[in-house]
Amino acid sequence: MSGREAIVVTGLILAHLLLRIGFGLQNAAPDLMLLALLLASRSLSLGGGALLGFCLGLLEDAFSMLSFGASVFALTLIGTMGAQVRHMFVGRSVFFQSTYFFLGKWVRDLLAWLVSNPASRDVFVDHAFMESPMAALYMAAAGVTVRHLFLKDPVRK
Repeated sequence: MSGREAIVVTGLILAHLLLRIGFGLQNAAPDLMLLALLLASRSLSLGGGALLGFCLGLLEDAFSMLSFGASVFALTLIGTMGAQVRHMFVGRSVFFQSTYFFLGKWVRDLLAWLVSNPASRDVFVDHAFMESPMAALYMAAAGVTVRHLFLKDPVRK
């Protein structure tokens, strides 16, 4: 991971904590911690992506009251999958990036739903086909914006 990517990832994690916890916006703010993981895991090894996902999941679960461990599980798997996507798909197009961010958020929400406390989770159909896709679209738009504003690839001659 380059220095610029590390700064952007760190900034996204701090912004996530500030917006969601400090300002209390919760779901009104995009999931910037997951965005940081998705951006970083594409340039990390398999173990590095899993470790980053595990650490970010612990950080996120530290503020969770109902389902401790759901974010650790989901973000560890997403970090692992993100590191593997680099080997399967080489893409820098807006379509690829938006699909990558959308699917990352959607899969993260589904994984967290599966292992969360049944008493605290929503109805599956509402969660999987209404709330989660809308949140995934929101995060994909934020991800493409961050990627193009801060992580442009240098022009090669």
